Amino acid sequence: MPKKEKQPKQKKQTKQPKQEKPQKKRKGRSVQDFIGVKTFTTYGLMTQKGELLFYLVSPTNISVLSYVNIEIKIRHLMMVLSSIPDIEITCTDSSECFDDNKAYLHDRLDYEQNPKVRKLIKKDIEFLDNVQVEMATARQFLFTARIKASKDKQVFDTANRVEKIISEQGFEVRRMRKADIKRFLALYFEASMNGEQMPDIDGEQFYEVDEDEEDEV
Repeated sequence: MPKKEKQPKQKKQTKQPKQEKPQKKRKGRSVQDFIGVKTFTTYGLMTQKGELLFYLVSPTNISVLSYVNIEIKIRHLMMVLSSIPDIEITCTDSSECFDDNKAYLHDRLDYEQNPKVRKLIKKDIEFLDNVQVEMATARQFLFTARIKASKDKQVFDTANRVEKIISEQGFEVRRMRKADIKRFLALYFEASMNGEQMPDIDGEQFYEVDEDEEDEV
């Protein structure tokens, strides 16, 4: 019988590794997006949930008031809240607070062995104490109104109406301008105690436009 010829073995096809698709880098959120602030407006601050109007109210020292006068103040506040149910109240420091700085220096002083360094730390603590006394740790009280109107005329009318309602109840109040709002935000986020001097756009103070470039634009 004739011998059967052996057929050559077929080589197994090696699977090629799948090429991974390059992942698109996700665009990171800016700090402005994170806190929900868009821009300053003519009357307040535009956020992702509407425009905010800020009213600074001078605090009253109730420790010198009689019980009757305190009740009157409470009743006036209730009238404001009933007239403007959506108004929000914020209490913040009126100046930068150095409590965390002093706590860190006191902790550092406990384990520092070098006498010269200890002397410098004590001077830093004394300096912060003096600054704190000069600036005073008073509080400031803000009424915040959230406006959903888009037209300037409507926002203007609402801004005046809210200020009038607060003022009619015996509160010393004024609507905060851009510089006041910038200072409030800087203190709230512990960014600076001179927030009113901060530029609207980060780095704006370092960019100079020549007159020729302005003409071209």
